[in-house]
Amino acid sequence: MSDVDICILGAGPGGTTAALHLARAGHRSLLLDRATFPRDKVCGDALSGKVLSELRRIDEALPAQLAAEPAQLPSWGIDFYAPNGRRLAVPFKPRYNPATDRPAGHISKRIDFDNFLVEQVRRQPLIELRENADVARHEQLPDGRWRLLSADGSVLATTRLLLVANGAQSAFARQIGGHQLEPAHHCAGLRAYYQGVQGLHPDNFIELHFIKEFLPGYLWVFPLPNGQANVGVGMLSEAVSKKKVKLRERLDEILATHPALKDRFATAERLGPVRGFGLPLGSKRRPLSGSGYLLLGDAGSLIDPFSGEGISHAMVSGRHAADWAARALAADDVSAGFLKGYDEAVYHRLWQELRLSRAMQRLLQYPWLFNFVANRAASNPTLAETISNMFLDLDLRERLRQPGFYLKLLLGR
Repeated sequence: MSDVDICILGAGPGGTTAALHLARAGHRSLLLDRATFPRDKVCGDALSGKVLSELRRIDEALPAQLAAEPAQLPSWGIDFYAPNGRRLAVPFKPRYNPATDRPAGHISKRIDFDNFLVEQVRRQPLIELRENADVARHEQLPDGRWRLLSADGSVLATTRLLLVANGAQSAFARQIGGHQLEPAHHCAGLRAYYQGVQGLHPDNFIELHFIKEFLPGYLWVFPLPNGQANVGVGMLSEAVSKKKVKLRERLDEILATHPALKDRFATAERLGPVRGFGLPLGSKRRPLSGSGYLLLGDAGSLIDPFSGEGISHAMVSGRHAADWAARALAADDVSAGFLKGYDEAVYHRLWQELRLSRAMQRLLQYPWLFNFVANRAASNPTLAETISNMFLDLDLRERLRQPGFYLKLLLGR
C-alpha cells in the first residue's frame, strides 16, 4: 500500500502527461493502471498537431522522437467527403513539403503511442508506475483523502489528491463525478484494422466520409504503417437508438457497396475483430473536479464532438491537472472550491473549440447544409483553414473573438 500526495488513475495520454509535468516541476506521483504496457486501446489512432504541441510542452525533443518511431506515419492533411460526394482536401499546412517540413500530424496505433508515453514515464524517478493495479472501489475518508481498493478489498493506495484519467468507462467519473451517459452527448463507435486498402493518399491524409445514407454518422479511413489502415464508424448514441442502427452491419454494407469505397476494399483483408467503444463528448460543459479529485480526458467527457478526437484534449487536461495539483498542495487546499480553478483553466483552453465542433456536428443533421459548407470551403480559404485548424494547435480562440473573422467566412476570403 502507498500513502501519497498525488495518485493518478490511468496511464493513457492524460495520466502520463500529468505525471510527466508533475515530475518536471519536482513533484512525486503514483501512477496506477489496470493493464500491463504495451496494451491496445480502441481508437482512431490519429495524432493531431495539438498532440505534437502538448508533447513539445513536456519535452522539446519528444515530437522528433515520435517522428523517428517506425510504428507511426507522418500525416499531412485531411480528406473530407461531403454527402454529395464532394472531396475537400485540407492540408494541415499550406504548401507543405514532406521532404523538408516537420510532420503536422501522425498516425500511430494506440498500443504504440501510449507505450511511447509510458516509456517516458519509466525514465522519471519521481513517478512510481504500478501496472496490473485494478482499482475496483474508491472511498473518501473523513480527513478527505481517497482510498483505492482492489476487488479483494486490499488497499492499493491512499492519496490526498486523485487525478482520474482512466477513460470513457470510468466508474469514478460516473459514481463520484456525476458524468452519466447522455445519448445526445455520447458517440458509439466501431473500429477494425485492414490490410491492402487501395487508394490511400500518398501523404497519408486521414479520410472522413460523411455518407448521406449514414448521417448523422461518419466513416473514417486512417492509413497506418505496413500497408494497414484503421477503419471505423461513429454516430451519436441518440441517433443509433432512434434509428435502430446496427453499426457492424452498416460498416460492412458501406465498405461493400458505396461507390467511393467498394473498389478500394474489394481485395482488402480485415485483421482481427471489429471492436466497439463509447465516446463521452465535450458538447456539454460538465464539472471536472470535486473534493480531492480532478477528472482528465475521456473520464472528464472532453472528446471533440465533430472529429471524435480525444488524445490531445486528454493531454491538455493532463497539463492543467498537473498545474492545479501543484497549486493545491502548495496552498494546502484540495477543497472542491479551490479545485474549480482547474475546470476554468481547461474550459478556457478548450470550450470555444468544443462549441465550434458541436456546431459542425449539428451540420450532419442537414446534408444540404453540409454540402454547402464543403462546396464553399473549396473556394473559401478562411473556411478551409478553420476546418484544418480544428485538428491543429493554431489556437482558434483568438480568431473566434474577432468580428473580422466571421466577415471573411461570409465573403469567402
